[in-house]
Amino acid sequence: MVARGMLDTPAIDPRTGHDTDQRFGLARRVTLPGPLRLDGGVLLSPVDIAYETYGTLNADASNAILICHALTGDQHVASNHPRTGKPGWWTRMVGEGKPIDPARHFVVCANVLGSCMGSSGPATINPATGRPWAMGFPVITIRDMVRAQAMLLDHLGVGVLHAVVGGSMGGMQALSWPATFPDRVKACVVIASTARHTAQNIAFHEVGRQAVMADPNWRGGEYHDDAAPTAGLAVARMAAHITYLSEAGLTEKFGRRLQARDAKSFGFDADFQVESYLRHQGLAFTDRFDANSYLYITRAMDYFDLAEEHGGLLANAFRATKSRFCLVSFDTDWLYPTAESRAIVQALNAAGAPVSFVELSSPYGHDAFLLEAPDLNRVVDGFLRAGR
Repeated sequence: MVARGMLDTPAIDPRTGHDTDQRFGLARRVTLPGPLRLDGGVLLSPVDIAYETYGTLNADASNAILICHALTGDQHVASNHPRTGKPGWWTRMVGEGKPIDPARHFVVCANVLGSCMGSSGPATINPATGRPWAMGFPVITIRDMVRAQAMLLDHLGVGVLHAVVGGSMGGMQALSWPATFPDRVKACVVIASTARHTAQNIAFHEVGRQAVMADPNWRGGEYHDDAAPTAGLAVARMAAHITYLSEAGLTEKFGRRLQARDAKSFGFDADFQVESYLRHQGLAFTDRFDANSYLYITRAMDYFDLAEEHGGLLANAFRATKSRFCLVSFDTDWLYPTAESRAIVQALNAAGAPVSFVELSSPYGHDAFLLEAPDLNRVVDGFLRAGR
């Protein structure tokens, strides 16, 4: 059975004008009439959602897996990115013979509300003005992203998810799914994530936001007809990228090694290899991401507090769901350390929800879930197969 929605408008890359259909996935964008009621009280209509699917929906629509992406991710989870040409961000997890296999599963990954790869956000057109929303786009939350994904799944004919899977900000969405739609999720996989941001998390994000807004090209967010605030966005990405790594990983990869030069010179060029690496990460990011979207999504992450959404007690978020849970943390992740996952496990235990938990060892810090992690693949594969 082919899922409904396959005849939606092909997603068009605004830079190339080309259809972004991929050989191993279907890239689509759908405009849903809405309205989508946001947590801030605004009714958003219509709602554009860009997404990719892999595999086919079975006869009883019971094999759907929703993958939720992280802050700077997108819907191109297992097919080449149309702008960068690079492989999808989770080809280690999604594909033939992988834990999430299109031969068994109907896989859906949607660009989150507020992002810039085709879903409604600051860079899309406000139908009331005919111009990009910019900072006029309504404030969004993680739960708003989840509600938009539910609208897409309704459109695709998916009533109940076999599983929802996500890492980092994707893990926040995965947690929010059974809390928001307790009857629509059978299994939930949360990797390297948290149920709320700490003051330190918020502080790092604020440094990035201030870097963007201090760029003279930002102009209050009204830059879409002119030069974008790429310098500020690059600095924001550099600062954030440090939090995704571990000290041991940085030391092993770069140490204090200097750049190879014909003659030694001191100054403010990228003398150290780690400096050059961070600058490259920052500049490459500006080629594929919108500065205003960065502001909106980081703010949504900072607002996220699943306990506060349910009377101040995290266990309350899970009392109505029958979902199984799997939580995974990494021992070198200092952005969302293992203690954050343990707090979620304790809340799930208090709610009587079935949960498994493992802390994996990796030198790669928070980014470990995106990198080669055979143990993670085994955990996810075993958990998903156990629910068949």
